[in-house]
Amino acid sequence: MLKRIFAWWDSATIGLSFTMWRTGAKLIGEDAQGNKYYEAAGKHDYADGRTRRWVVYHGVAEASRVPTEWHGWLHHTVDVPPTKEQYVPKPWEKPHLPNMTGTPLAYHPAGSLYLAGKGQEPWQDYQPWTPEGIEGELESKDVKRIEGSVAS
Repeated sequence: MLKRIFAWWDSATIGLSFTMWRTGAKLIGEDAQGNKYYEAAGKHDYADGRTRRWVVYHGVAEASRVPTEWHGWLHHTVDVPPTKEQYVPKPWEKPHLPNMTGTPLAYHPAGSLYLAGKGQEPWQDYQPWTPEGIEGELESKDVKRIEGSVAS
């Protein structure tokens, strides 16, 4: 019971469950990840006449876990849910992957500090740029400028 009150990131909270009960939400379908999709039964809550739609995540609540076929229905782009229409992905579509940021499967480019100690260190290929022939000039001008400001 306490988990349903405080653990908003893991499932439907009591507040969402109450709202769905109050609007008479009906289960529309479930995706391959176990997320469940609901729609208010016959009630048009929005000014433009649309009905409310919800997703109750199976596991961690992360919006990027909603697959393409359900995203269109959830955001009222498509009126027919994938359960009532056979969704066929386009040939150029990749399989759905949720956002992996913050997980061990997250992408880390070469040179990332996350990969330090697992190959080349990020600072090993760093070479600062210095203009040719004026290295000594720059140092002497900076010293004169500092000495001048102290004397003032």
